[in-house]
Amino acid sequence: MRPFTYERATSAQDAAAKAAAMPGARFIAGGTNLLDLMKLEIETPGHLIDVNGLGMDQMVETPDGGLRIGALVRNTDLAADKRVRKDYGVLTRALVAGASGQLRNKATTAGNLLQRTRCPYFYDVNMPCNKRKPGSGCGAIGGFSRQLGVIGTSEACIATHPSDMAVAMRVLDASVETMRPDGTTRAIPIAEFHKLPGQTPQTETALEKGELIISVALPKPTGGTHIYRKVRDRASYAFALVSVAAVIGRDGKGAVALGGVAPKPWRVEEADALLPKGAQAVSDRLFAEATPREDNAFKIMLAKRTIASVIAEAKG
Repeated sequence: MRPFTYERATSAQDAAAKAAAMPGARFIAGGTNLLDLMKLEIETPGHLIDVNGLGMDQMVETPDGGLRIGALVRNTDLAADKRVRKDYGVLTRALVAGASGQLRNKATTAGNLLQRTRCPYFYDVNMPCNKRKPGSGCGAIGGFSRQLGVIGTSEACIATHPSDMAVAMRVLDASVETMRPDGTTRAIPIAEFHKLPGQTPQTETALEKGELIISVALPKPTGGTHIYRKVRDRASYAFALVSVAAVIGRDGKGAVALGGVAPKPWRVEEADALLPKGAQAVSDRLFAEATPREDNAFKIMLAKRTIASVIAEAKG
């Protein structure tokens, strides 16, 4: 790990302004992903800005009947909250399916959204990776791609996004609330928060320089059956080969998002509209533009069968 300096921010704007003014600075809260990346010298920040003392660890109901989740709410507390368990069950199920209990005790809501990919070529500093070192190439293309993306990828990157929580947030139509260095705030729809790689896979989110996540807002509950189904190589503490988050009403209408198959939580609203027609119609639309590789083509059939199982469960 390379040397770095450290300070504690005194306010959200203070943190954002300092991050914008200091090249190479990073925010740190739980640190469950960042510290691992620093030990491997994949991330080499010269300065860490600790945001743990900023009071962003509360959950409050919004005037429109939704729920605002502070950026520093720990994954364990979010999963266990009575309002989340009652009205946003898909979120609780996704959180419990992710990581170990120890990690969930430290990991934060904002940090979970900002997790970096677990592509093995990203973690191997001896291999080319456009996400880690822009312009160096992609070792995964032509390499071993079993864990990697089948849709939304590009010729520059086929990595997947690792978060379970983000998939549930996507199906719930969450908004990411931020503060810029000048003190202004904005709300970014979760659909626009994570970026597809294109030719710039190093740009993973819509965040601007120094911009700090301060909360995540969930809309008013819609009811329905909430399901999160995660398929992985072992029963616990593994990233998804495929995951399905679904909220489906009694009339068969609802929403479906996928994890483990794309560089961002994968949802196609046109596929949601096909839910009353059944799993095959939904799956065909979700994967209409898929470009699988030899090692990961199985993910499409695995996802289709998982979607069918989830829809059947929702119908009871």
